[in-house]
Formats: sequence, C-alpha cells, structure tokens
Amino acid sequence: MAASHTSSSSTHHQILQSKYDVFLSFRGEDTRNNFTDNLHTALIRNGFIAFKDDETLDRGNEISSELSKAIEESNVSIVILSKNYASSPWCLDELAKIVECGNKRKDRKVFAVFYGVDPADVRKQKGEDFERVFAKYEEEFKENHEKVLKWRAALTTVASLAGWHLQDRRSQTPNGFLLLYILNFL
Repeated sequence: MAASHTSSSSTHHQILQSKYDVFLSFRGEDTRNNFTDNLHTALIRNGFIAFKDDETLDRGNEISSELSKAIEESNVSIVILSKNYASSPWCLDELAKIVECGNKRKDRKVFAVFYGVDPADVRKQKGEDFERVFAKYEEEFKENHEKVLKWRAALTTVASLAGWHLQDRRSQTPNGFLLLYILNFL
C-alpha cells in the first residue's frame, strides 16, 4: 500500500498518501543523461521519492502497467517537453494518463518544463517537431483516431499550464527557481 512521505524540511507541505512524491515524464534521448538526471538527483537529495523510469522499474514487469501505476501513485508529475517528446507514442500515452489522473484528483499537481521547445508549438502541435509527427500519427492511427485526439488534448492541456521555458537545450541543470518552486510545493 502507498506510504505517506514528509520531507524533513519545515518549508515543505505534507504529502498525501502516495508511493511517490514526483513522477518524471521525459523523452530519454533528449534529456535522460542531462537535465532529467540532474532534476532527479536534486529531488532525491532533498528527500523526495521520485519515479524515473530507468531507475525505478522492476525488471521483468510490464512497463506500461507499471508506469501507469506509478503515475497514479504520485502526487506531482513533472513533464519535460522536449524536441522528440511527441515522437514517442509511449511518452504521449504517459502524458494522457497524467492528465487523466490530474482530472480525477484535484490535489494532484502537474508542472511543465518546455526544454528547447516553444510552449505555443506544443499547445497547438505546430512547428517542425510537433506538426510533422502528428501528421504521421494521423495516417498511422487512422483506425484509432481517438488515440491521436487524446494525445493532442493532453499536450494542449499540459502546454496551457504555467511552466518553465528553457530555450537553451544545452541547459543541463534545472534552474534554481524551478527547483525552489517544486520543492516548496512538495
């Protein structure tokens, strides 16, 4: 069963019953070995239980069901939207689940980080990276158009949230304001 976790810092809020404080959603090839790793390390260093797929998944478990469960068992999701995020149906399914869980539980918070992408391009699925991949999905998922609509809606929802726009994709560390805001929320 999910356990309660409270940070030792008095500036942090009490976390409700959950297995994870934070779920990190990201496209591995874009941010795993830089920004996401550094954010994950900062969260752990500050006493938070953070789910990051390459460190938290039990070997041999079906990834999709374990990811879905981890999303459900997290209080906060941080979605790191990057150049290739939408090129992964896996990331888009994850994002749709995050939005679904956020709609069910109003105390659940979602933070968006726009890592080298324009929030308007994400919101409207425009620009080179998003428009091209969604044109491909429209063709590839003709028989399951609802899936594509769900992905589009999830991107629009998350990109409409206030978030952090990191224009320089070479930025390898989360900026201090982003970390302070997240840590104070938790």
